[in-house]
Amino acid sequence: MAATVLPRYCCSSSLKPIDDSAKQLEEPKSVKFPERARNSRRHPSRPSIKPNSPAVTRSLLALADSGCSMDAALQLFEKMNHSDTFIWNVIIRGLARNGLFSEAVDFYRRMEREGIGMDYFTFPFVIKACGELMWLTEGQRVHARVIKVGLDSDIYVCNFLVEMYFSVGCPELAEKVFEEMPQRDLVSWNSMVAGYLSAGDGFSSLGWFREMVGSGGKPDRFGVISALGACSMESCFKSGKEIHCQVIKNGIDLDVMVGTSLIDMYGKCGEVGSAEMVFHLIPLKNVAVWNALINGYVVSGKSAESFACLRLMQEDQHMVPDAISLINVLPSCSQLGSLKECKSIHGYAFRKLLLPQVVLETSLVDAYGKCAAVRSAERLFSVISEKNLVSWNTMIAAYVHNEKHEEALQLFQDMWLKQNHHLKPDAITIASILPSYAELAMVNECKQIHALAAKFGSNTVISNALIHAYAKCGDLDTARRIFDRMPCKNLVSWNTMILAYGIHGFGETAIATFSQMRETGIEPDHGSFVSLLYSCSISGLVEQGWEYFNAMKSEYNIDPGIEHYGCMIDLLGRSGNLDAAREFIEQMPLPPTARIWGSFLSASRNNNDIASAELAASKISSLEHDNTGCYVLLSNMYAEAGRWEDVNRIKSLMKEKGLAKTTASCSVDIRGKSERFVHHDVSHREANMISEVLDVILKQTGDRMNMNMTMKFRPADLIKRRRGSPEGHAVRLAICLGLVSTAVGKPVVVRQNTRICKDCHRLAKKISRACNREIVVGDGKVFHHFNGGVCSCEDYW
Repeated sequence: MAATVLPRYCCSSSLKPIDDSAKQLEEPKSVKFPERARNSRRHPSRPSIKPNSPAVTRSLLALADSGCSMDAALQLFEKMNHSDTFIWNVIIRGLARNGLFSEAVDFYRRMEREGIGMDYFTFPFVIKACGELMWLTEGQRVHARVIKVGLDSDIYVCNFLVEMYFSVGCPELAEKVFEEMPQRDLVSWNSMVAGYLSAGDGFSSLGWFREMVGSGGKPDRFGVISALGACSMESCFKSGKEIHCQVIKNGIDLDVMVGTSLIDMYGKCGEVGSAEMVFHLIPLKNVAVWNALINGYVVSGKSAESFACLRLMQEDQHMVPDAISLINVLPSCSQLGSLKECKSIHGYAFRKLLLPQVVLETSLVDAYGKCAAVRSAERLFSVISEKNLVSWNTMIAAYVHNEKHEEALQLFQDMWLKQNHHLKPDAITIASILPSYAELAMVNECKQIHALAAKFGSNTVISNALIHAYAKCGDLDTARRIFDRMPCKNLVSWNTMILAYGIHGFGETAIATFSQMRETGIEPDHGSFVSLLYSCSISGLVEQGWEYFNAMKSEYNIDPGIEHYGCMIDLLGRSGNLDAAREFIEQMPLPPTARIWGSFLSASRNNNDIASAELAASKISSLEHDNTGCYVLLSNMYAEAGRWEDVNRIKSLMKEKGLAKTTASCSVDIRGKSERFVHHDVSHREANMISEVLDVILKQTGDRMNMNMTMKFRPADLIKRRRGSPEGHAVRLAICLGLVSTAVGKPVVVRQNTRICKDCHRLAKKISRACNREIVVGDGKVFHHFNGGVCSCEDYW
């Protein structure tokens, strides 16, 4: 799994940095010495060695530089004459090099209190310590002191200031320091290029690299590696090629680190052939080089090649894959849905003692989740000893991916309420959990999460998730408002908005949104055409659907995937040509999945073709043994045709396989509370009133006991049918409550967990005309907008 650099901090010094890491964000009121440092200061009256003799100074320097004798160095320091600036510098440098950053700053403060003179060796490591601790205020105090002692023009000190300001998330202050430097060296320029890269701004990083080259600077390996990282981040293939030319020109193309960065850049830009070329030119390959090529294959969707590369690395080159190798190749298991390969990698990691390792364990949880092995993901997640925020986010996403929304919500609540290890949700957490609230039709909870998300500001990832969530909850207007207010829309934003219009049956608007996206210069991808073709299929835009399907390859060089073929089968079903749909499936270059045959089954149902439905059901059964929906739909078709023997056969088959029909339920939001119903529900506190309203509506529309094709039922069966008649269906109860409990003129929005039946669909059209109200019913696949006696689905769903 390739690492992704994301912006970690705000860009204004007036805002606190946003970070979930274990680093300390707030400056303590006082910094305490470690125990060893305090102990070393308890005996100032000990006999003193000759003050600051060369031998003692050399001993102090050796102890501080050794990396493992800071205790002894501190003890020796306390016995020495403290008027010497050099020994203070030695201690501050030693503390900083050993990761004792707060102690280094404390020594600097003590040095300042005791009036010890400071020079250009004092400040760099203090500044570095402030950056590591993310202490902006203390860093600015040190900066002010630098100016006071006249070292603000020293190139060495200024380079550290630039790095410090980037570390605390204030690139504008780093840029100001850089601009005011009277002289700059290669380190200065590299600091700007690397700083913007670490801040997640690849374009600015590339801009500073170009300015460095334009000013006559000759990039070294460090500047080139940072610039190539920026190209990888922003997928700037053209800029990457230009940097590659400079690499060859400057004679550093054989440097193994530069070569690794080039492979990474080409792979992430989708140019895996160029990555292979660079790979073969590197004379001495290490594990990092192989890892970069493996990742390039994965990013380019070449999963089989990534596995082959891993095997070649082991068998032919006799190299031992490390944790990064496994992390990089695991997404291929997800792409192929290969649970076997995922388990093999897990076993290898266990045998080679690469576990426990939180990043690898988290990658395995992600792979198990995407391979539908959610129980394996749960077990592994439970044994991760040092779970971080990414681990929690990954497990939540695994639940959502496998449609275990209640489990996802429970895990999110556990994380939120227990505040495990003081972790707080970040943007990825919010974006991951929102689909669960949407799928469970929890509109009010979506609004609460929306309020929580506001603290992250204009976050594109969260905004995209909110658009999807509100659309799935039936609130298309709010989804559109969020989209319009986004300051920065990416491709996912447009794809999500197109799909939102599609699931609400507004295909023409979806096409117009797609055209608007193209006008902004954004190129569509695989997901864009899934959203677009789905919109065409839901709205019955057959000609437009075929036009866009054919344009995928001819105009955009995108090979259709299984989702695109499923949409086209829906379109063929709308035209009623099931023979053409069957032939289309047979000619597909990809093996048909249960999703494909499910589309064919829906088309057969809408065209009342039982023979085609039986064919589709048999195919689905062979691919997915627990697909309850296909049996229920086929049983309903048999019942409508009066084939009761077949109905009983399907019921027996379901019982034999341990499958149960999903209990139909509906929900409607009334004054901020979700009211839920099941068929013939009399448990609601307003049950009597709802029954009276329904009775009036049925009389007014003439729909009492008006069922489809009742002539096909035997008298005994008809009596049984009436006991389970659609008069008490949950969707009708929810609509009735919504009509009398919501403001006049406002749409009544109802969510149902199963497909709406034909009787209720027909009645909802009549209610919308009789009551002059818009009725919105979401049935899992599409939202039906009933208005003036007409449905947006045009009676095809």
